[in-house]
Amino acid sequence: YDEDDLDQLMWVACLAATGMSVSDMRQYVANGQLGPAAAGEQIELLAEQERRLAREAEYIALRQRYVRLKIDYWGAVQSGDDARARTLSEQARTLADELKRARKQ
Repeated sequence: YDEDDLDQLMWVACLAATGMSVSDMRQYVANGQLGPAAAGEQIELLAEQERRLAREAEYIALRQRYVRLKIDYWGAVQSGDDARARTLSEQARTLADELKRARKQ
């Protein structure tokens, strides 16, 4: 292997670390051989990956909010604050429904 091969392997490994599909990585590598003529398609592949990552980040943020609500709920239960526990339980139920919808997207 020469230095160019190793560079290409490094780029593929970096793309894989972003969660890019094998198919998109193959297309990215093939486009790379075309140079500037494929710049537009490269931008679109990367922009779509960025959009996927943004959706994943939003989903993770929802999951974190749910866990935070459940922690707060159990804190209210532990302290005997039944009214707060009921409110938090209702909020967690609403957020759980939101999580289900987000997962389907």
